Amino acid sequence: MSDPQAPQRFDCASQADAGLAAAEAAISAGECIVLPTDTVYGIGANAFDPAAVQGLLDAKRRGRDMPPPVLIAEPSMLRSLASGLTRGGLALARAFWPGALTVVVTAHPDLRLDLGDRGDTIAVRVPDHDFTRALLRRTGPLAVSSANVSGRPAAHTVDEAIDQLGDSVAVYLDAGEASGPVPSTIVDLTGEPRILREGRLTRAALAQAVPGLFGDDA
Repeated sequence: MSDPQAPQRFDCASQADAGLAAAEAAISAGECIVLPTDTVYGIGANAFDPAAVQGLLDAKRRGRDMPPPVLIAEPSMLRSLASGLTRGGLALARAFWPGALTVVVTAHPDLRLDLGDRGDTIAVRVPDHDFTRALLRRTGPLAVSSANVSGRPAAHTVDEAIDQLGDSVAVYLDAGEASGPVPSTIVDLTGEPRILREGRLTRAALAQAVPGLFGDDA
């Protein structure tokens, strides 16, 4: 990690190109950024850089027992991260990505990721946010967790993120107030599909999109 410097802040509307370039440079340098998503603001780091991911956990004052999810730009990228995907799991991703669905999958055995003590699984999402997906196309997969110190409320504005994370983040990307506190729905696809957290997407909505996903009760 480079020596701490004053964080940079960019408006995603009026300074989009400069913000994307600065964020990409920060990620390449192993630093953390704060970025908007379709739920709350997130703190992100290069998912393939263990030191950068540790910097993210340190900024949140969070242990390795709570590894961050990975955000990707396109649903098609899931195949490069996961193994053992079923037809139902892929159909679920196609139905709700980009969107507020996080899937827990078995990581590809050749995947070099150190997100914490995750075992052989990884949580993946495609956010429904055009600016952030443009950034992900430039950086590749990012480890992203909510932009807050553990135990404190998730940041709904960049100012709230700055107040909590300060100079542990190199670049702050400001897209205005986030859409709300309701998180993504998390579905475990490592075996028989099961909901780990019901958030913006209800069980009924998931089952309607992929009939039979949850067995007889779908």
